[in-house]
Amino acid sequence: MTQMFVNLPVTDLDRAKAFYEALGFSINPKFTDHNAACVVVEDGHSYFLILVREFFQTFTELPIGDPAVNPTVAVALFQDSREDVDALVTNGLGAGGSEPKAASDYGFMYQRQLNDPDGNILEIGWMDPVAAEQGPEAYAAQQG
Repeated sequence: MTQMFVNLPVTDLDRAKAFYEALGFSINPKFTDHNAACVVVEDGHSYFLILVREFFQTFTELPIGDPAVNPTVAVALFQDSREDVDALVTNGLGAGGSEPKAASDYGFMYQRQLNDPDGNILEIGWMDPVAAEQGPEAYAAQQG
């Protein structure tokens, strides 16, 4: 796969853009208008398309749910360190996000849940490089 776009419905496009920019992502103005904004997560590879609910509705005949009440997806964004996880969540909370549950620390993996202002779930995490490459058992073995 060369690129991934995750489409997320939002109620207030400007608020959503400000939230994702506070996480350190940028907005690609070439693919942004009054209906949608292209959030660059990883340049050339990973993007969020945040779409006002009315525009999102044009992609499906099914009713769009409210992610704050009935979530259907959680997007995991893994960082290079635990500190990066904490910094990203702190920035998101300062930009109107919420953290509905406590952090999970599995030793080899650390995760925090950050919901954007519309309730879309972002799982912000870090995984030990040995565990990421060889599995959690390899991490446990190196711990002694």
